[in-house]
Amino acid sequence: MQALILAAGMGRRLGEKTKNNTKCMVEVNGVKLIDRVLSQLKSLNIDRVVIVAGYCRESLMAHVGDSCQGLPIHWVINPIYDKTNNIYSLALAKDELVKDDTLLIESDLIFDDAMFEMILADPYPNLALVAKYETWMDGTMVRIDNDNNIVNFVPKKAFNYEEVDSYYKTVNIYKFSREFSQGVYVPFLEAYCAVMGNNEYYEQVLRVITLLDGANLKALPIGNKRWYEIDDIQDLDIAEALFAEGSDRMRRYFARYGGYWRFPQLLDFCYLVNPYFPPKRMKDELRANFDVLLTEYPSGMRVNSMLAGKYFNIRQEFVVVGNGAAELIKSLTEIGIKGKIGIVYPTFEEYPNRMSEDDIISYHPEQADWKYDADDLMRFFDDKPIQALLLVNPDNPTGNFIAKANVMRLIEWCEKQGIMLVLDESFVDFSDNWETNSLLTNCVLEQHPSLIVVKSISKSYGVPGLRLGVMASGNVELIDAMKKDVAIWNINSFAEFYMQIFNKYEQFYKVACYKFVEERSRFAVELDNIRYLRVIPSQANYFLCEVIDRYNANELAELLLNRYNILIKNCNNKNGLQGMNYIRIAIRTREDNDRLIKALQAL
Repeated sequence: MQALILAAGMGRRLGEKTKNNTKCMVEVNGVKLIDRVLSQLKSLNIDRVVIVAGYCRESLMAHVGDSCQGLPIHWVINPIYDKTNNIYSLALAKDELVKDDTLLIESDLIFDDAMFEMILADPYPNLALVAKYETWMDGTMVRIDNDNNIVNFVPKKAFNYEEVDSYYKTVNIYKFSREFSQGVYVPFLEAYCAVMGNNEYYEQVLRVITLLDGANLKALPIGNKRWYEIDDIQDLDIAEALFAEGSDRMRRYFARYGGYWRFPQLLDFCYLVNPYFPPKRMKDELRANFDVLLTEYPSGMRVNSMLAGKYFNIRQEFVVVGNGAAELIKSLTEIGIKGKIGIVYPTFEEYPNRMSEDDIISYHPEQADWKYDADDLMRFFDDKPIQALLLVNPDNPTGNFIAKANVMRLIEWCEKQGIMLVLDESFVDFSDNWETNSLLTNCVLEQHPSLIVVKSISKSYGVPGLRLGVMASGNVELIDAMKKDVAIWNINSFAEFYMQIFNKYEQFYKVACYKFVEERSRFAVELDNIRYLRVIPSQANYFLCEVIDRYNANELAELLLNRYNILIKNCNNKNGLQGMNYIRIAIRTREDNDRLIKALQAL
């Protein structure tokens, strides 16, 4: 068995990374792609490696040499790499290809070691590694039948998004028997080049071959094994996160602050959303209006504050719409909060991160399980010189919840003290009896103008990609100032249209919230059975858990990510929880929650 690596291309889309180097000399986490693949091949029963070089071949050949740890290297040169595609590079190596059974590999890949092992262990002689289509994939697709025969290659021009469920992406790792190369592939390669020229791709030849009966080329699906094709800077960035090791992998994921849809195999128990809303019918309506929403401008604040008022049944002049609650928090802390603010720790850190440390007076609950109530806050801040008080209710990350009647007492106390109360209700719809727990009503806002209510639509309504949040108050002067402070088009047309149609789906939302409360109760019982966790009771869509045995919080988070591709929040660096071995686990669908439970049990 030999390996043949195609490494002649210029890799223009990688910019500066390939200005003086071919793509396979690019480093992923400090290791060159060519060094990684040669090391992987060295561990196999491979007799030699053939490398087709072209662009910047001198530096590549000098780096690799004529052998790699005793593995012989044979070089084939493509002198016109800038005028040809990989079909020509492979044609130049055809005499080498027919000498032995061959692993054909493209040089811009990074993949798990096990992928070589699985293709060699499979007894079928002619195989293509394939992966179920995911949104990041580009290039040649295939369709396969129930026996894993490749029935068709789908080139870019024939790609149809309506058929993606039937597509597999070629990983660009193939196994060809010597007989297949001699009797089938090379003759077709020569004929194809003679007719179509050298500016094509070698998979076009495979496409022609599969149209014939008895082509003898099968697909081998790789399942959930990691791989990535590196064509540009973004690909490189994703690959470095995907293939990072230990704590570095977690650091790279969290540094992205989302965008985890680029990692379809990742199960995210870190970010907090409603797993049961929006319903399919609502998403279908959004899809049906995609073209016009994409190509038309959104409305300004006057219209969008009217839609938000309709959404929550409050007066338009009481509400400002934000590009997520984060935009409104920034505006509020800059123009609405003067002087010192009282904050309960641990908390949602977007608030304190926007404030000067000198302006924060912190309260740390002393009761068990991080519990506190309105009386605790009033006692603690009674003699503190604060002009504002933040209450996240339910709190993040503890899940502590103060009942509505007691929040009303706190509002009245704040008014007597001349204190603005900032009430963040982003998670209130996940609480028991949630329909009666919100203070986002005209009556409350009118009677208590020193109250500011914040609500993240992203979290409660399961649409974080729309970036929607609202802030409401009877203090219309402050709301007007914030409307002028944010950008004129601060939300897009998709978010605006979502608010426009929401009321048609309000009953679906109520069902989703009650379904969530039921699943939280079930999930809590399952988590309680994990003997190395202590679960803090919660009225939100997450559980704060103390890691009390077997692991610490860092170890557990890294094991879940590296072994099971599950991301949880390690709270060891969170203000108020430093070094205390707490994790936060989001509550998702039953299927996802059970997958986490199985991983925790296995650990």
